[in-house]
Amino acid sequence: MIKHLRSAADLDAATATLILDTAGEMAALAGREVKKLPTLRGRTVVNLFYEDSTRTRISFEAAAKRLSADVINFSAKGSSVSKGESLKDTALTLQAMGADAVVIRHPASGAPHRLAQWVDGSVVNAGDGTHEHPTQALLDAYTMRSRLGRLDGLKVAIVGDVLHSRVARSNVLLLTTLGAEITVVGPPTLIPLDLAAALSPATKVSYDLDSVLPDMDVVMMLRVQTERMQDSYFPSAREYSRRYGLDIARMRKLPEHAIVMHPGPMNRGMEITPEVADSSRSTIVEQVANGVSARMAVLYLLLGGKA
Repeated sequence: MIKHLRSAADLDAATATLILDTAGEMAALAGREVKKLPTLRGRTVVNLFYEDSTRTRISFEAAAKRLSADVINFSAKGSSVSKGESLKDTALTLQAMGADAVVIRHPASGAPHRLAQWVDGSVVNAGDGTHEHPTQALLDAYTMRSRLGRLDGLKVAIVGDVLHSRVARSNVLLLTTLGAEITVVGPPTLIPLDLAAALSPATKVSYDLDSVLPDMDVVMMLRVQTERMQDSYFPSAREYSRRYGLDIARMRKLPEHAIVMHPGPMNRGMEITPEVADSSRSTIVEQVANGVSARMAVLYLLLGGKA
């Protein structure tokens, strides 16, 4: 088993499958009256978040606590970071405190790779800039496999703001490793051709959402990250929604078995309508629940859990 999870590229097919299988075992805990395992008792997991987060931070906290680990939640706001402390000095402080694992979300791409050089414990990337978010890709893969029974050969469309999406990058890398066929869809300004090719040479690119829907098993809608956009990437929100938003009419073009995903948070009415987000085809709530199981599996295996 690997020591760090900094990128979906760290995972080969066997390791990724092991994590997904372990997540399935962890999911069984949800039906128990007592939802805790003693497997990480005495271990310390630090959640080091330099960016705001709801789902990911709470998910990692719940995962660690269900494994009986001690959890320290670190927020950049209200800490010495606001006084100018560097990531390295923060890392050395955590190292001195004996952190066994550090879960980091940081606005700078590559921060988890630097952190891994400064701490002895495992480092888990919970999102770094516009680079990657590997545990999101794992929970997405777990959700697809749970709903559709397989990953090999699945046709997956990743739609929207691919340029700024760390979720898209990690999903392309992981799902390709596991045998899925990926098509990224969006405006040309949000899908640079060199980006798609760099992620995986087999990745297809389309600018026409309607033409790809009838062939897809999974449609993953991405949030339009306006906070990262300094320029105008499309004429207007209304125009974006008209061409790339998933509404009921477009959802009906999908095969009957196809599912709709979104990593959240959603811009309801822009990339996805409320009717689609709340439909039986939507896995959005399942993804949140599966996130705890997938992150339990990651922490369990990284920190020396036995099969």
